[in-house]
Amino acid sequence: MSVPSFSRLLGRPLPRSSAKDERLPNLEALPILSSDALSSVAYATEAALGILILGGSAALRLSLPITVAIIALITIVVLSYRQAISAYPKGGGSYVVARDNLGRNVGLVAAAALLIDYTLTAAVSLMAGTQALSSLQPSLLAYEVPIGLLLLVLVGWANLRGVREAGRVFSVPTYAFVVMIVLLTVAGLKDLTFHHGWTPDAPPLKAALEPIGLFLILRAFSSGCSAMTGIEAIANGVQVFREPAPVNARKTLLVMGVLLSVMFLAVSTLGFMYGVAPNPDITVLAQIGQRVFGDGSVLYWILQISTLLILVLAANTAFSGFPRLAAMLAEDYCLPMQMKLLGDRLVYQNGIGVLVTITALIIVICRGNTTVAVNLYALGVFTAFTLSQLGLVRRWWKLRGEGWRGRMAMNALGSLTTFVVLMVIVVSKFDEGAWTVVIAIPLLVWGLALIRRRYREIFTALALDHDGSSLKLVPRDPPTGHHAIVWVASMMQPSFEALRYACSFADSVTAVMVVQKEEDAGKLSQMWDRYAGTDTGALELVLLDSPYSSLLDPFCDFVMEEERRHPERTTTVVMPVAIPRDRLDVALLNQRARNLFEALSDDQSRVFSIVRYFVPRLASKGGSSPSGSMD
Repeated sequence: MSVPSFSRLLGRPLPRSSAKDERLPNLEALPILSSDALSSVAYATEAALGILILGGSAALRLSLPITVAIIALITIVVLSYRQAISAYPKGGGSYVVARDNLGRNVGLVAAAALLIDYTLTAAVSLMAGTQALSSLQPSLLAYEVPIGLLLLVLVGWANLRGVREAGRVFSVPTYAFVVMIVLLTVAGLKDLTFHHGWTPDAPPLKAALEPIGLFLILRAFSSGCSAMTGIEAIANGVQVFREPAPVNARKTLLVMGVLLSVMFLAVSTLGFMYGVAPNPDITVLAQIGQRVFGDGSVLYWILQISTLLILVLAANTAFSGFPRLAAMLAEDYCLPMQMKLLGDRLVYQNGIGVLVTITALIIVICRGNTTVAVNLYALGVFTAFTLSQLGLVRRWWKLRGEGWRGRMAMNALGSLTTFVVLMVIVVSKFDEGAWTVVIAIPLLVWGLALIRRRYREIFTALALDHDGSSLKLVPRDPPTGHHAIVWVASMMQPSFEALRYACSFADSVTAVMVVQKEEDAGKLSQMWDRYAGTDTGALELVLLDSPYSSLLDPFCDFVMEEERRHPERTTTVVMPVAIPRDRLDVALLNQRARNLFEALSDDQSRVFSIVRYFVPRLASKGGSSPSGSMD
């Protein structure tokens, strides 16, 4: 499929000026950022009961105390992230909090844990939704992998079309699930009050496989804590909200926390009162629905279908969080800079593409079955919870503002609790696959740190020398009739060499840079004055604004306009290309000049000159980031 055809599938490009219009009101932001957390109501109670049943039927009575304890933890974490939003109004969540307060390396641990968690969230949610579909229609059991991949493509496509488009798609199923749980709760309470009575039914008799001890209770508690996955998404996605974004994000996070707690408590209470026990053939939520609505009733089917949809759409939380976190890491040069580029629809399409690819691999490897992946589900998120709250503890200790003792005490309690849960998950799930995440997080941290270190080496290798060298354009007599337009990605050695080469043959040289940030324009102008001087005559710098996210279109339009205005002269387009010597550099360097060459070659005959600059093999402990992007 050609690029234009693919672009049409995503919709018309959106100007950067409409970024604020792409932001969502609270009612649309809630489902797009909370579908993962709210969908956990469908399986969190069952996850806890699945562990308690190992202690026999009598152990199921502990489900309500465990639920209350988890709700208390949810409250602490929600309040903690509300404080994080106030402290970091541009978003960031665990990564930014840990990085700023505990150091960059600890921040990378939080980032690695979240990247893994987001990926598993997408995979587990889609596989769980596919299994729910095959439960309704057993003939689809053999097609779980292709169905899961199809659903993955649909969710990815909806997100590539933009935040508002995704919000519209995901709002209805999420709210439908919430409404059905509310109806289930109201109908269940009515039945308990007027018909059934408030005496709990005895669950089916099950023999104990292990004693009811502290470790069993802690394991059940940690399994039930799957209800907490996805809570951080709102703190990460503050800039999805309309202004005032921090205020709206805090309100929405509070609403999400209340909804999650009430729904979780309602399902656990109804399950306890009706004596529901885990059953491999039917979910706990479905058993409650049968008791309250009646097996085969319309409301029961709507409950099941809405559960199916929200399980599938829970993957959307990952599609919101993963690309934004990847963009933050790219801003810190811990991931390739391509990850921070906005697409035509003002979304981080490279991050979405990476998430689709990794999630597809997990679905294929797991053969559409959640058994393996679900054991790793909460490990990453509780690592992030713990580090985030530890970071806030240190922040309150350093700032010591009004009410700092209470805030620090709450975050200290939260970090201790989430750390205990994390250790329980690691110990109890280690042999069931948690060991892979325990190994993967340090490896990913090492990779992120390696990328950052290599970027610093590249910046040092490509930095302009401070030896007084400058650009000089010598007037020619007679004039050659040549004009050079030089693509300048940043004022670094490749661009400088291209400019120097253009000055060697052309009567006039125009250096062109497309800027998306005002601060980049200011930095480039200062460096231009330093190396080219303020009175350059036929050597000029042109800064182009890009109304859209594309950097290529403004440059191509400029070249064509110059050719139209000056048909009498020969125009040479000079493009610097950084040639990497190491394999890692291929992924790190933006090879946008090649894309420019292809775009301008398709239009008409032109003269091109590509200046190749080989990146030196240089290791350095220093280096500063450039203005613009590297080519």
